[in-house]
Amino acid sequence: MKIFVQAKTNARKDLVEPIDATHFKVATKELPIQGRANLAIVVLLADYFHIPKTQIQLSSGFSSKQKIFEVSK
Repeated sequence: MKIFVQAKTNARKDLVEPIDATHFKVATKELPIQGRANLAIVVLLADYFHIPKTQIQLSSGFSSKQKIFEVSK
């Protein structure tokens, strides 16, 4: 399943906000340095979906605010 994420880094708090079934706004406290924000988004999505973080993989948008993740259930 593909998840489309609009990322916000350096936020005040970590947050996952669903827009619809496959689109989410995700805010993280991490800075976008050396992929730390991407890893934080993976952890937040894993907690949101109650699945291991190894089942979520960034497929597009490594350095963009618009990201696409592959979620395998």
